[in-house]
Amino acid sequence: MLDLDTLGLRTRLIRKPDAHKGDMGKVLLVGGAPGMAGAIFLSAYGSLYSGAGWIIVGVLDSKSAHVQINQPELMIRDASQAVNANHFIKDVAPDCLAIGPGLGLSNQALHFLEASLAFSGPLIVDADALNLIADHPRLQQQLRERNNPCTITPHPGEAARLLGVSVKEVQADRSRAIQLLIDQLQCYVVLKGHHTLVGAPNNGIYTCQAGNPGMATGGMGDVLTGLIASLAAQGLAHQLSLWEATCLAVELHARAADQLVQTGIGPNGMTPLELAKAVRLLINQA
Repeated sequence: MLDLDTLGLRTRLIRKPDAHKGDMGKVLLVGGAPGMAGAIFLSAYGSLYSGAGWIIVGVLDSKSAHVQINQPELMIRDASQAVNANHFIKDVAPDCLAIGPGLGLSNQALHFLEASLAFSGPLIVDADALNLIADHPRLQQQLRERNNPCTITPHPGEAARLLGVSVKEVQADRSRAIQLLIDQLQCYVVLKGHHTLVGAPNNGIYTCQAGNPGMATGGMGDVLTGLIASLAAQGLAHQLSLWEATCLAVELHARAADQLVQTGIGPNGMTPLELAKAVRLLINQA
């Protein structure tokens, strides 16, 4: 197992003097059911502060979709009123799609996940989207049979549900757990936790040595989801594949947390929004 060492990929994100927002990619983030809208907005901050050109937030809570937030750059759409999830995604026409943070387990969440798995571009699947996949074998088959790349980002609990084992079993042999997920779902896998693991079919497993206990706060994984989506969307014009974007995002996320601790922010009290802004600093140090 090799250590993750991808910060050199940041140079591919350097903008040309004549760059425009289309070069930076359009990201669609779907989630934020009632009571959980904060999760999808944290993903949006992860995308915004890492440089995506457009960020469209499809919120499944109609009330939250109409709340004025402090980032007017984000384009918020009320996905709860969508009659057809496929049409909603097609109308946005994103370069990259991420689904799951705060998604919930409703029938509408299920419809959006089905439509997302049919999306013909880079896809990131997280949180409740993974729980739905664990509960519906047909969705696992749909994920396995995708013709376009996909990254899933389970924490140990979500990994355990996908594998039908206990969290204790996942944590006892994390390298075996991630390999089982790769074999079972045939996609890129980020198994979050202490020394996050990243793996891909036919491409080995890598360990992220960076990171600290300050990341043990709700919302950190949501920022990572938005960060992966942003780098993948930018990658379409900057020769960065979803696999490379996934690995770079994991390392940036963890190293940004380490830099915050070095400046006295955390580990106790470190917030996901602070981490998203620290990622911006790291990216621009390329």
